[in-house]
Amino acid sequence: MGEVQVHALRGIDLDLYRGEFTVLLGASGSGKSTLLNILGGLDTPTEGHVYYGERDLTRATESELTEYRRFHVGFVFQFYNLIPSLTARENVALVTEIASAPMEPEQALKLVGLGARMDHFPAQLSGGEQQRVAIARAIAKNPDVLLCDEPTGALDSKTGISVLEALHRVNQESGTTTAVITHNAVIAQIADRVIYLADGQISDIRINETKLAPGEVTW
Repeated sequence: MGEVQVHALRGIDLDLYRGEFTVLLGASGSGKSTLLNILGGLDTPTEGHVYYGERDLTRATESELTEYRRFHVGFVFQFYNLIPSLTARENVALVTEIASAPMEPEQALKLVGLGARMDHFPAQLSGGEQQRVAIARAIAKNPDVLLCDEPTGALDSKTGISVLEALHRVNQESGTTTAVITHNAVIAQIADRVIYLADGQISDIRINETKLAPGEVTW
């Protein structure tokens, strides 16, 4: 910004593994969201390389990045970004119409436990239900990678756990590589691996030897 340089990330070096449930844990300002945006092809780093398989995303054109985001990555954000005038089914169908090998919207909604709420509008759903619609929308295109930015940040603990259960179920049943960024250390208990970030750097990486089910955590 002008003469001021903000180093959001410095010397990051990590791998995400197929089918893994990873939590990226760090305080506000640690660089979590910037890292997630780079992994998802929303931002491009000023230095270094990001590989999706053998593809170097840092050398990709804008149309190639669009193709990567459209067909390979699902995004879940803290705020649900649902279209108020569309039902849950219709919100999910928006994504399936542009995907190459999507699920049926009904299948995606059943996977997150909303089989009975498909024809409800966002205003008729609780916060947790709206977030689960957002998860269904993200997974309906059968992405290889699911990137979640503080998916429980706007929710109370009970509702947040229901959202974590939906993410865990998708990871287990679909084998989707899942990365969840959060400042809530409790969520790390459900991860296969935890990546700790501080001041734009990875401070530690730990394999979770005592992994809990989402329903067993409290905060």
